[in-house]
Amino acid sequence: MKKITRQTIRSIYRKREPDSHKGSYGHALLIAGSKGCMGAAVIAAKAGLRAGAGLLSVDVPKDEATILQVSVPEAMLVFRENNNLINKSFSAAGIGPGLSLSQDNTKLVSYYLSNFGNPLILDADALNCIAANKKLLKQIPPGTIITPHPKEFDRLFGQHVDTPARIITAIKQAEALQIVIVLKGHHTLITSGGKSFINTTGNAGLAKGGSGDALTGMITSFLAQGYIALHAAILAVYLHGLAADIALKEQSMESMLITDVIECLGKAFKQLD
Repeated sequence: MKKITRQTIRSIYRKREPDSHKGSYGHALLIAGSKGCMGAAVIAAKAGLRAGAGLLSVDVPKDEATILQVSVPEAMLVFRENNNLINKSFSAAGIGPGLSLSQDNTKLVSYYLSNFGNPLILDADALNCIAANKKLLKQIPPGTIITPHPKEFDRLFGQHVDTPARIITAIKQAEALQIVIVLKGHHTLITSGGKSFINTTGNAGLAKGGSGDALTGMITSFLAQGYIALHAAILAVYLHGLAADIALKEQSMESMLITDVIECLGKAFKQLD
C-alpha cells in the first residue's frame, strides 16, 4: 500500500495547453439533487467546475432548477422529468449527491449502469439504491468509481468491526468487481486491481456534510477531462484534502465549510507547479 505524495500527484497531473479550449476538457454530467437536498447538487457542481471541467451539466428536478441556476450560473441544466436518460455527448457522469432514495431513482441508476458506456462515479444515494438492490452490484461497469463512507460501505458489503477490516474487503471487492473503490475516512483509501493508495492530505474540518459531494464533483470533472479512473480518484482525493489544509490557515476545523475548501482549490492546484 503506497502513500500519495506530492511527487505521486505531479506524475499524474496534466497542465493545460495554452491553445486549448473548453472542448479540450470534457463535458461532465452530475445527476444530483432533490427537494430539500439541492445544496448537494450546488456543492458538487461548484467543485466540478473548480476542478477544471470544460463544460458541466447538472440533472435536477425541474421545480428545483432555480436554486442551481442562481447558485452556479456556469453550470447547464438537464431536467430529470424529461427522461433524457442517456446522452453519449457527456464525457463522464457522477450520480448520487442529494439524489434521495426512490423507485424512480433506483431505475435511473440501473439504467445508467447498463447503458451509459462512459466513465461513471457512484456516490451517496446512488450507492444506497444499489445497497437496497444488491443485484445491481453486478451491473456496475468495470472501471467505475464508487466513493462510500464507512456506513455506505457496510450497506454494500456487510458489517465490519473496524477500518482495517473494511480495507481488506475494499481491496478484494475492487479487484473482484473490476472497479475503483474510494473508502473515505481519516486516511482515505483508493484501491483498484490490487493497487492501493492511502491519502496524506486533509483534516477533521472535512468531517461535515457536503465534503463527499465536493469530492464527487471533482472526480467527475477529472474523468471528463480524460484521466483514467484510478488517476482521477487519486488526484481528486489529494487535492480535496490539500484544499482543506489550505483553508485551515484561515478557518478552524470547527468553522470550516466545504465552500471554503472549494474556494481554496485554486491555491491547491498552484502547489502542483
